[in-house]
Amino acid sequence: MSALTGRPPRREPRSILPWLAAPALVVFAGFAVIPLVGVFALSFTTWDGIGAIQPSGLTSWRAVLTDPGLPHALWVTFLVMAVSWAVQTPLSILIGTFLAGRQRYRAVLGVVYFVPVTLSSAAIALAYKALLDPNFGLGAGLRIQALSQDWLGRPGLAFGVVVFVVSWQFVPFHSLIYQGGVQQIPKSLYEAAQLDGAGRVRQFFSITLPQLKYTIITSSTLMVVGSLTFFDLIFVLTEGGPGDATRVLALDMYKRGFQASLMGPASAIAVILVLVGLALALLLRRLGGRDAGASQLEGA
Repeated sequence: MSALTGRPPRREPRSILPWLAAPALVVFAGFAVIPLVGVFALSFTTWDGIGAIQPSGLTSWRAVLTDPGLPHALWVTFLVMAVSWAVQTPLSILIGTFLAGRQRYRAVLGVVYFVPVTLSSAAIALAYKALLDPNFGLGAGLRIQALSQDWLGRPGLAFGVVVFVVSWQFVPFHSLIYQGGVQQIPKSLYEAAQLDGAGRVRQFFSITLPQLKYTIITSSTLMVVGSLTFFDLIFVLTEGGPGDATRVLALDMYKRGFQASLMGPASAIAVILVLVGLALALLLRRLGGRDAGASQLEGA
């Protein structure tokens, strides 16, 4: 009741609330749903990117699914995804936990660590390509024989370079996520552990990691789904080589669509990427168990 008028406070009608989300829905539909539907429809056509679009049924899908290069591209994509996740996740957790401290210098380090995220992937690839040149790169300049190798000319080394550069660029972003997650852990848990005589290592494995469960799920989802879109960095760094050692699915889509002018098969690969990303995101959400937001509210 209002103290002045004696009337109950005025409430907005429930019918107005859905309209508040209308602008966001319009933007999402215009930039996500409609293009996705268009790509799906384009996968059933034959088009060179310039001339008329000709419906061709399942021709593009047959060409993609029967291509022996598709399983290899899928394998390389999943391999890059798995190895980069295995490298980035432990490093991100450790750095994020370290940066969650209260010392002033850690804030400065946090800003320095975040610099790679602000750089263009193409610029990073060009820089590393120059640094790793066996004749004029860092190894030749410092006369260090171990660094003067054909890093991008041998399949195993090229794959390792791709994973290293990807991790170098995105570890800071995920470290920031884990830093926020660690800062949300109640300090009383650590104080109780200290009273019980637990050291920092025991606190990390018994308190920090279990409390970061949903943060790990969120970071892993971004990491896994984002790895499906690696294109510019790999294109500039190795162009999918040597051979097809680093030819991921996104790069295969580009080469089919813009180099071979096969927009139908390229659109089919794009649909496959969307389906794989959706399946992985749902799987990770399922592994996370209950909704993270609800669990956080329960523990608040």
